[in-house]
Amino acid sequence: MSIGVLMIHGFSGGPYEIDPLAFYIQKNTDWVIEKPTLAGHGEVEALALKGYKAEHWLMDAEIAYRKLSKKADEIYIVGFSMGGIIAMYLAIRYKVKKLVLLSAAAKYIAPAQILADLKKVSKDAIRGQLSDNELFKRYESKIKNVPVSSTFQFMNIVRQVEPYLKKITAPTFLVQGQLDGIVPYTTAQYLYDQLAAQQKELYISPIGKHHICYSNDCDIWFPKVLNFLKS
Repeated sequence: MSIGVLMIHGFSGGPYEIDPLAFYIQKNTDWVIEKPTLAGHGEVEALALKGYKAEHWLMDAEIAYRKLSKKADEIYIVGFSMGGIIAMYLAIRYKVKKLVLLSAAAKYIAPAQILADLKKVSKDAIRGQLSDNELFKRYESKIKNVPVSSTFQFMNIVRQVEPYLKKITAPTFLVQGQLDGIVPYTTAQYLYDQLAAQQKELYISPIGKHHICYSNDCDIWFPKVLNFLKS
């Protein structure tokens, strides 16, 4: 039986956000992996979100699912941030064997962590070390290239999916960083409680931030995810 893994990146991001986990799965299995780039997304310098709506991104994901379903008998879906919400959207509409939700953005903006991160940005700015600040480098271009209207489209996807969480029965593994400044870490527990799946696992990374596939404890939770998918 052939297995396909559909991996969906986050809002204003690209496949690079889930590449480390994709490479790990690819190295340890013979599964077919698809990593579509949603319309207007990609590398930070190539973002062109203006004019694209929630419907475009959902359709991109559906097309990728259908394409993968022609190559694989069973489909697992891995979704990061907004991609986690899109993964759940697909699980509502299609046959999905298992779900992996990474920093899934069912709730967004964690003020306390954002404040802590901004304080560090400010300190680095005072010291003249802003160019070395990872957070600043990551978000400087996004702030310039992400229209406010696109953010509302992302929120629209969350609103579409949230009422149907209790209908999602696919076995689900959730990963969330406790230091996530975008998605409050309590969101993972909220999803864990809401999803109707009988088989659920939750890993809270004590050191993970939003881009969880780049956390320093990936060597701990990557194998957990793979074991969950193989079980």
